[in-house]
Amino acid sequence: VQLQASGGGLAQPGGSLRLSCAASGLTFSSYTTGWFRQAPGKERGFVATIRWHGGTTYYADSVKGRFTISRDNAKNTVHLQMNGLKPEDTAVYYCASGRGITSTSTTLQGYNYWGQGTLVTVSS
Repeated sequence: VQLQASGGGLAQPGGSLRLSCAASGLTFSSYTTGWFRQAPGKERGFVATIRWHGGTTYYADSVKGRFTISRDNAKNTVHLQMNGLKPEDTAVYYCASGRGITSTSTTLQGYNYWGQGTLVTVSS
């Protein structure tokens, strides 16, 4: 199983980026998939998740209303649309998938498969 995150880059405050996570050896529609981020000197933290069944989504309060997680079953890809970016969104973003994860879980527990991370920098 491999997850490949992409789409990171430099954005200005208030700008947008769209991250993508592509999987091989795993079907996203059978797994809960989340995005996490890790800023320099900080622990990796929860951003958003989309459940395998029904596509229920859940967001960290810090990104609610600005970020949208979605899944394209035909392309077996999960996206994170990030709008209204702020400097504090600067981090390496990771996608991860797993099973047995509750819909409101914000921990890393249960996510068995991780992508390599993509760097998002928000700066003017």
